[in-house]
Amino acid sequence: MGAIRHFVAALGLCAFAAAAQAQTYITVLTGGTSGVYYPLGVALSKIYGAAIPGAKTSVQATKASAENLNLLQAGRGEVAFSLGDAVAQAWEGNEEAGFKQKLDKLRALAAIYPNYIQIVANRESGIRSLQDLRGKRLSVGAPRSGTELNARAVLAAAGLSYADLGKVEYLPFGESVELMKNRQLDATLQSAGLGVASIRDLATNVPIVVVPVPPEIVAKIGDPAYQPAVIPAGTYTGQEQDVPTVAVRNLLVTHSGVPEEVVYLMTKSMFEHLDELVAAHTAAKGIKLEEATSGLPIPLHPGAERYYREAGVLR
Repeated sequence: MGAIRHFVAALGLCAFAAAAQAQTYITVLTGGTSGVYYPLGVALSKIYGAAIPGAKTSVQATKASAENLNLLQAGRGEVAFSLGDAVAQAWEGNEEAGFKQKLDKLRALAAIYPNYIQIVANRESGIRSLQDLRGKRLSVGAPRSGTELNARAVLAAAGLSYADLGKVEYLPFGESVELMKNRQLDATLQSAGLGVASIRDLATNVPIVVVPVPPEIVAKIGDPAYQPAVIPAGTYTGQEQDVPTVAVRNLLVTHSGVPEEVVYLMTKSMFEHLDELVAAHTAAKGIKLEEATSGLPIPLHPGAERYYREAGVLR
């Protein structure tokens, strides 16, 4: 009997160890490889792998916001990048935005850097304003991505719809740039951190114009997630002046099924290694601990909340 008891106990320990091991698998859901989410996701996975005992990390390139949130709801990832307005629509279950039901398992890990809505035109196209997009060929990002949702919002505020455009392409950033280089597109709208690789690539190959989104257009969007912003002069080759635009804050999102201790360590290690994220992409300079809990449209995960209380961000 004693041998049986030892055997059963050993089985129990093995099962516990296997369960503990399963809890440390961390898949980071990002976006297209030519955007900002992907290099930051790669850096984040390395941080987690080094800081979380037994963590086995991986990075998945996706169509970004909407797909990421649906994957989290299904338990097919532990942390994801998403635009804040997409998270709000997922929490509401906005079907038009790509969410067939309320994604009630989503939990916030952190508000991070702002995405700047960057509308870039070939200088030869004659496009200098939003109204000049009428009849022109525009790429608006992957279907129902955060970028495409942003495109709909900005165009509607300017009194435009897709029907007013000459042609609409639903393409990731890199593919949009390749079409512009080949004169098959007039403009691309990309919602990303400043200095995104795709637009830097475009600007070094084709003379560009960064199209302004004036503050009065931002006000007409009527969503507090959208705030006036500026793309500083010199962000891209040939951009000699500051350009007004609109920004939407990005969020890191997890789900309720990820253990509290894992999310606590994910949150803590990220803020303790922000320099590694900045090295991966300068957009990470916009990540501020004191702003990490501001304007969240979904509940904080208890693990993240514990870290912010320890850090003095929450009382």
